[in-house]
Amino acid sequence: LCAGARQLGTPHIPGLTIVYLPPLGDPAQAAHWRNIILHQMEGPAGAAKGGALAQAKNPTRRGTTLWIETDGIVYWSVPETAIPTHGDGANRKDNKYIDNRDTYRQVVGANSLGIEFAGNYPDVRKPATEAQREALSKLLPFLQERYRIPAERIYAHNWIDYKDARYCEGCELGELARKLN
Repeated sequence: LCAGARQLGTPHIPGLTIVYLPPLGDPAQAAHWRNIILHQMEGPAGAAKGGALAQAKNPTRRGTTLWIETDGIVYWSVPETAIPTHGDGANRKDNKYIDNRDTYRQVVGANSLGIEFAGNYPDVRKPATEAQREALSKLLPFLQERYRIPAERIYAHNWIDYKDARYCEGCELGELARKLN
């Protein structure tokens, strides 16, 4: 894993199907990644591929770097040096989900790698699929090693920024990610 996390191009991540739309470069050039934010989109199964392709055409549009389909396929949509528009608020200062002293106005899109999970349409409270959770368990160690991100710097979207009163976006995934450590 350590050697693979430093590779250029399209590194193989054991047990994971990953589609690199751009190849990876030198991880030192992407040293701005200090956090990971987990998102869930209101999109049907199949929406991750479409979202990733649209993101690849316009890397700074609203979206994320990585997209995970309901079947567990991961799409790396933009160069790791690009900064998509996501997580720009970091406006939670209510300690509703986690202690926000360290995240308020600190965990933002410019320093946070975003991962989007597709498939919770039409019920936004629908959890990630087992295949998505399994993909996350393989992807996170790679990202953490590549960018030196500790587990405590992995966040659910709702932990750092308000989105939707109907559900806590990414909370189940954030809890899983931190348990994986």
